[in-house]
Amino acid sequence: MQQINASIITIGDELLIGQTIDTNSAWIGQQLNDIGVWVKRRVAVGDVKSEIWDALEQEQINSDIIIITGGLGPTADDITKPLLCEYFGGNLVTDEKVKAHVIQFFTKRNRPIIDENIAQSAVPDVCEVLWNEYGTAPGMLFRKNEKLIFSLPGVPLEMKHILSTIGFEKIKEQFELPKVIHKTLVTAGKGESFIAVMLKDFESQLPQNIKLAFLPKLGQVKLRLTGIDITEEEIEFQFQKLADIVKVITYALEDVEVEEILQKICLAKNITITTAESCTGGSLANRITNISGSSQYFKGGIVSYSVESKIDRLKIELDLIEKYTAVSEEVTSAMAINAQQHMNATVSIASTGYLESDDDALRGVIWFAVSNGVKTVTLKSILPYQRVHSKELATNLGLNFLRKFIEENY
Repeated sequence: MQQINASIITIGDELLIGQTIDTNSAWIGQQLNDIGVWVKRRVAVGDVKSEIWDALEQEQINSDIIIITGGLGPTADDITKPLLCEYFGGNLVTDEKVKAHVIQFFTKRNRPIIDENIAQSAVPDVCEVLWNEYGTAPGMLFRKNEKLIFSLPGVPLEMKHILSTIGFEKIKEQFELPKVIHKTLVTAGKGESFIAVMLKDFESQLPQNIKLAFLPKLGQVKLRLTGIDITEEEIEFQFQKLADIVKVITYALEDVEVEEILQKICLAKNITITTAESCTGGSLANRITNISGSSQYFKGGIVSYSVESKIDRLKIELDLIEKYTAVSEEVTSAMAINAQQHMNATVSIASTGYLESDDDALRGVIWFAVSNGVKTVTLKSILPYQRVHSKELATNLGLNFLRKFIEENY
């Protein structure tokens, strides 16, 4: 079976100067890989006609599929649509269905409709219009020499919706794609290099059509097996071998986040949880409530960032803070115990720490405490990153600590 290749072209000066982070390419690449299309190249160009034109010419040499994002807005620097019209030898015509959608889009929001908005309904007459339910710029599909060229809005929500509902089906209709199977598990507590040593022998004996990928993020490493044109039984056999080797550090045998595992555990065991956060600033509660249905088991959270709020909201004794400091095992334990009682939850988790400090001995030191009113356990960690990344890592560590406590005690 012939390998089908794709190129991703992202358009926008803001991408080149780092003002906007290109998350579109990462998502598109992952989705293409899942359906058996291999991303050959990713190219970023500015809002310059000649550069976009050259990229389009070059990528047709490399790939069967080209996905372009960006440059479809109503402002003067959004030049992708007229460029594609010229490139494919078409004329801009008004799509009445898109026009009606644009008018309804602004009317529904009580916003004025200007000529620039209506201009969004003009499309090349040589393209297939791809419906954009969430925005006013439609996607477009061009066909040339048995290649598919997509032009999509740069807004991630709109781009993802168009590809997910229409685009990937168009690709599957056009090309014969290999069967690709992914199996993923998630580990926590050990770094990528440590796990790589654990799996050295396992990886060396994998069949050629099964590949192991390490997907690290702060506080965890996902391990993914990808099989090409194999049976479910073949990849499942290798996945079980992988799972057995890393069993002690695995918290999920599927590609999910720790807050999703928390939900399953809490609902299955009829457990409610609450948070008392200082250094994590509400991010534990935010991650928990990102999951639909979290109101069934999450009682709420308290962000007690200052010493005063720890005293007023969580009833922490001033003497305890003065004796041990606000960032200490003792104070964090008291936060967890008092939060569990105050919120009437089965289990609570508390966090304190120094995301930043002029004192090298304190910088990055954080404490977690989890309590069910009878048993309280603590965890100390030292975070190596700057503020934002340390906060993200702390959140991952805290949620996993809470998960382990519930699994071990209920």
